[in-house]
Parts: sequence; structure tokens; C-alpha cells
Amino acid sequence: MINQAAELQPVSLTSVDQVFELGKLHCDRGDYESAMSFLGQAAHTFFAQKNFSSYLKCQNLFLRIYAERERYDEINTTKEQLQDLVLKEGFELNAKTYYTLSLCAGYKSQHEVALDYAQRSLSLALSADDKEDICNSIFMISFIYFLMGRYPDALKEVYNLHVFFQVYNFPELRLSAKLLNADIFRIQKKFDEALDIMWEAYEELKECKKIVSHISILGMLGTTYFDMGDKESSRLYLNMAMRMVDSRNQVRLSHMIKGYLDKMGGEVQSNFDVLFDESNHLVVEQKIGRIDFKNQFILLDLLKLFIQNQGVIFSKEYLVENVWKQPYDPGVHDNKIYVTIKRLRKLIEPEYDKPKYLFRAKNGYYFNKAVKVHFEI
Repeated sequence: MINQAAELQPVSLTSVDQVFELGKLHCDRGDYESAMSFLGQAAHTFFAQKNFSSYLKCQNLFLRIYAERERYDEINTTKEQLQDLVLKEGFELNAKTYYTLSLCAGYKSQHEVALDYAQRSLSLALSADDKEDICNSIFMISFIYFLMGRYPDALKEVYNLHVFFQVYNFPELRLSAKLLNADIFRIQKKFDEALDIMWEAYEELKECKKIVSHISILGMLGTTYFDMGDKESSRLYLNMAMRMVDSRNQVRLSHMIKGYLDKMGGEVQSNFDVLFDESNHLVVEQKIGRIDFKNQFILLDLLKLFIQNQGVIFSKEYLVENVWKQPYDPGVHDNKIYVTIKRLRKLIEPEYDKPKYLFRAKNGYYFNKAVKVHFEI
């Protein structure tokens, strides 16, 4: 029954909910590999407890992950397992499960099946009077209409959602609805309206801090400029999105972005060397791609200081007092600075032995003034 965690031992009853939440957190961040590990442990324990409602939450996330990674065989296996569960245990699938099954079918271009799942999801959500599930189901119906080319119907459902959003605060869903609205306008060649909505959505990322959403918006900006005939702007945003996307985890999104780049004759050199996205704690280097600082906040603060002040030489004393927030002590800090600079170089330099960005001067360190940096707040 549990192919995702067949060889795992159940975790303790007190910690299983925490393990599930960790899995959900990694899933929301787009780190699907890590998410599957935690969710597998949680699913194994929930199933052993016969806690099928919590088990179903795990399976819903697995289905979403498989859809984003285009692992359709595993979607089919999971669907079969859920059908067995319904038959053997008399357990009913919920609105969230039908929502996720609709998404999976939609990604496979099984539009009629997807629409049927979405309508079942809405029916169950209305019966339970669950406002969040109702909104999710309406969004999915709109999304499937969009995939079917039924754009007026899709817009009608999006506008129905706006009524709910005046009363209920579902920031992630509101963001998704805006992006869908913008994409419909893009296809209808209402480019100005589409761009206005995309930039509104970009502002909302401050509330919904998801890297995958950030990448999606950059990709949509790229596709919109492509359809407008502005190839230079299109390449800029698509290249930024492509360098930020994790192609191993976010397979579907990666393929979509690469598809547009291929239409323009392939990826060309972007016009920046380093992208520093402060709000998302994200750094992208032109050749390396997305750089994972793994909670190394000192390194990130150090890089921020350097790139905001390109060409400025910072003494060891200044770095210690302004980055480490400590009084400078040569015996304590000289080696610490040397080791930290070395670690930062290993992260950001495409060729460590031939540094391009970070240099040492007689009285300190500085960031190459000649390189092109894109800094986002």
C-alpha cells in the first residue's frame, strides 16, 4: 500500500505530525526530494495507526509532487492504492484529493477527466461548507477550463473567486488566481492588462514567500514579452527563471521555461553575472545557477555587503564589526575572516582558482566593480 515508504519504520506517535509538517514545508519550498523523505515516514506511521485522514494528506502531497516532477507512473500507482483503501476500509476520498487528482489529469491533458474530478471536489467542499476547499475547487475548475481553451468560462470562475477573497484571506490561492487571470489575458493578447496583474502578483510574493511562485512569475513575464515580440525582455526574464529553477525537482516548470527559450533559438547569455534576491534569500550566478547557502547567514550578509558596494575595499576590522557585530580581535578574527572568505569564494566563484568576483587588496577585500549585478529588494 505504501510504496513511498515501504522500508521505513513508523516514527513515534508524538513526532509524526511534526514529520508531516516538515514534509509539507519542504514541498511548499519546492524541495520535493526532501519532502518525499519526510512524507514517506509520516505516511508509513499514519497508515500503521489506521489514521487514514492524515495518511490521505500525505498522499495528496505525493500526488502533487509527482505531477510537478512529471512522474505519471507513480501517479497511477498512488491512485490505485487509494482506490484499494476506499474498497477495503470504506474510506471516502475528500475534496482535496479530488482537487489534486484533477491537477494531475490536467497536466496529462486529460481535460474531461480533470474537469470531472474538479467538480467532484467542489461538490464535496460545498457539502462540508469548507470555504478554503470551495475556493480551491473553483480555482481548479477555472484552470481546467483554461487548459481546454474555454477562456470566458475560466475568467468567470476567477471572478467568482474574487468575491470569496473579499471575505477570506487565502494568500497563496489569491496569488495563483491572479497568475491564471494574467495568463488568460496573455493568450487573449491583452498584454498590458496581463503585465499589470503579473506585477501585482509579484508584489504579493512578500506575503507568499515561495521560490517556485517567484520563478513562475518570472517565467510568465518572459512568455508575455515573447508573445508581444519583445525578445530581449523575454530572454532576460526567462533566463533568470531558468537559472533559478531546480530542474531535478521542478521538472514541469523547467520544461515550460526551456520550451520558450528553445523557440528563441536556445538560451543566450544573460545580461547579469550575479542576481541577489534579498526578499527570498536567493543568489543566482550566471554559470553556477542557483546557489544554496544552506542557512549560512554570515556568508549571505557578507556577500550582500560586497555586492551593494562593488569596488569598495573593506578592512578586516570593518567586516568583523559590521557583519559579525563583534569588536575586532586579530587573534580571534583574522583566521575566521580568511576561512569565511574562502568558503564564500567556493560558493560563488565558477572557478575557485581563477576568482572573478571577490578579491583581496593590501588592506582588505572587495567585490569586482566590473561585473554586472542584479539586486532585487
